[in-house]
Amino acid sequence: MVGGGPLRSASILAYLAERYAVHAIVFHQESDPDPARVFPAGMVDRLDVVELPHHSKRPAARAMRNAVRLVRRRPPLFDRFSGFEEAIGKLAAGGEYDAAVIEHFWCAPYCSELRAVSKRVILDLHNVESAWHRSLAECEGGMRAVALREFAAASEKLERRWLPEFDHLLVTSTDDEKLVRRAAGEKRITVYPNALPERPREEREEREEIIFSGNLEYEPNIIAVRFFYEQIWPSLRSRWGNLKWRIAGKHAEAMRGMMGDDPRIEASGIADDAVTILAGAKVAVVPVLAGSGTRIKILEAWAAGTAVVSTTVGAAGLDCRDGKHIMLADDPGSFTECVSELLESSEKRRELGAAGRKFYEERFTWPVVWRRLDSIFGNDVSRAYV
Repeated sequence: MVGGGPLRSASILAYLAERYAVHAIVFHQESDPDPARVFPAGMVDRLDVVELPHHSKRPAARAMRNAVRLVRRRPPLFDRFSGFEEAIGKLAAGGEYDAAVIEHFWCAPYCSELRAVSKRVILDLHNVESAWHRSLAECEGGMRAVALREFAAASEKLERRWLPEFDHLLVTSTDDEKLVRRAAGEKRITVYPNALPERPREEREEREEIIFSGNLEYEPNIIAVRFFYEQIWPSLRSRWGNLKWRIAGKHAEAMRGMMGDDPRIEASGIADDAVTILAGAKVAVVPVLAGSGTRIKILEAWAAGTAVVSTTVGAAGLDCRDGKHIMLADDPGSFTECVSELLESSEKRRELGAAGRKFYEERFTWPVVWRRLDSIFGNDVSRAYV
């Protein structure tokens, strides 16, 4: 369970590494694994690491940083990854690249350094940052909502500044394409969906559980778990006496502070294989209320053949059909009923899970989505920079 962002970046890197020589420059913070150990052997021809300064994760320190950012109108991640122009310029100096790919909008300002050594510069947008902050603001109240709206406005201004600078933009869905077009104008935009590597069908041995998977340091996931715990889980817990709710992913154990010691909630940390874990659950729940881009957690559940119940926001951008590939519900009562309907019927679970699995095979594997990149890179790229 490495998270949706790293998986998206990995899909592009794997595409380039199979075809071209790749020089990768990556940011690293002290709490993360050593990049040299994360990259598979032979994946890149050259790997350079830019160390991020230490940032305390204590709530008081984080609040102070974000207060300063609010005054400066600097969105948090844009601010966190800024100021490394000289370092990146030195690492790229002397290169002659056919293409440079920048991952994440908050690294967009490094377009200038990479254009000096690259024929084309491409930006991969995992989210639309202005929409991401705005959707979070709708779920919050008080000063936090005010701050998020300010960050949304600042992000929108930055999008208008930087998106037109790129030769090509990658987005996760047609929904994001429409939003990006407002800032980027007539720049070339390609919908490059989030996807997973090809994998065989899982042997399913269902446990008496439902599951939520995701990085629990990621604010939309925290909001989703809180919503489910407060407004959906009590009804399901009462109706289904043996049912357990599993929360799986990075920092999942931190949710215990929110949920107390309920013995029927299991919080497990990072696992090597999210799909295998999902294949053991009867239902995957995606009660997401905010965010942008598309949800890898749904793709993983489909790959596992596990039936999914999601909010409309959670399934945004995936072009799936309610009742065929997924069940959609936006209020607590409807969400509870959808999950219960699936728990009651093994046949319904199998049908929905099989349809999701087929949808994954047809639309969301790396080889399928790589065809979108063929139209951008063709066969003329000898060196690529990520």
